[in-house]
Amino acid sequence: MMREHTLWVEKYRPEKISDCILPESIKSSFQEFVSQNKIPNLLIAGSAGVGKTTIAKALCKETNCDYIVINGSDENGIDVLRGKIKNYASSVSLSGGRKVIIIDEADYLNANSLQPALRNAIEEFSRNCSFIFTCNYKNRIIEPLHSRCSVVDVKITKEDKQKLMTQFFKRVCWILDQEKVEYNKEVVAQVIAKYYPDNRRVLNELQRYSMSGVIDAGLLSQVSDINLSPLVKGLKEKSFADVRKWVVDNLDNDSQTIYRKMYDMMYDILKPNSIPQLVLLIGRYQYQTAFVVDHEINLMAFFTECMVDLEFK
Repeated sequence: MMREHTLWVEKYRPEKISDCILPESIKSSFQEFVSQNKIPNLLIAGSAGVGKTTIAKALCKETNCDYIVINGSDENGIDVLRGKIKNYASSVSLSGGRKVIIIDEADYLNANSLQPALRNAIEEFSRNCSFIFTCNYKNRIIEPLHSRCSVVDVKITKEDKQKLMTQFFKRVCWILDQEKVEYNKEVVAQVIAKYYPDNRRVLNELQRYSMSGVIDAGLLSQVSDINLSPLVKGLKEKSFADVRKWVVDNLDNDSQTIYRKMYDMMYDILKPNSIPQLVLLIGRYQYQTAFVVDHEINLMAFFTECMVDLEFK
C-alpha cells in the first residue's frame, strides 16, 4: 500500500495549547497567554523534540497572530536581521493584530553580532511585534535577550514523565489508527520509552517503519539499547578501525545518549585515575555536540582522545 509522504510531526502537530502534551504547570502558563490574548516576548528552552516549536505556533494560532518562522541554525547572519526580520516586523499585520517572529534554534545565532542586534530590534518593534525564541541550550542565549523575554524551561520531571508518556502513547496510537497502520501496542510503548521526551524522534521512527504497513517486533531490533561492549573492546585495544566501525554502525543513535552511557559505566571499564579525565572529555564533547557540523567526526574525536588518554581495566 502506498502511503502519503507528509511528515506525521507536521500533519498531526497540535494547534491548541490544550492539545499539547506538557506538564500542567507549564501548560497553564501558556494557557494564560491565550486567555489574555497577548503573547509577550518568550524564550522557550528544552530538549530536542519536546514541543517548543509546536507551543510557539499554537500560541500564534490561538491568538490569531500573523507569524513567520526563522531557523537560527540556517539563517544566522546579520543580513537576516537587516532583511527578513526588520521587513516583517515593521509592516502592518494583514489581520490588524499583533505579529510574531518565531526564531527556532536561537542558540545557533551568533552571540557576538546577531543576538545583540536582536536586543535592539525587540525594543524597536515592541508596539506591533513579539519575538519567540526556542532553544535547546538557554545558556547560549545572551543575558540581554533573557532579560527582555519571559523564560519558560520545558523540563520533564520524574513525577511528570510517566503521566506524559501515557498521554503521548494514546496520541501515537490515535495517529496510527488514522494512518490505518497495524501496530503492536507493546512495541509502540517500548519505542516511546526509548526516545521520550523526544516526541519528534518517536513519530519519525514509527512513520519510517510503518512504510511496511505494520509496526511489529521487527522495529525493536532497530531501536534496541545501545551495545557498548564492542566499542569498549576497541577502545581498550586502541583499535581505531574497530572504534570507527562501531561509530558508523551507531550513527542513528543520539550522541548525547552515548556520552551518558559512557558516564554511567565508567567505574566498570576504567582505572580510577582515568575517571576524572573521562568526565572532562564528556563535558567538553557534549557541549560541542550542540554546534558541530559533522557529528560522526566529533564522536570519533572524543573516542580518539579516550584511546590516547584513558587507562582501561
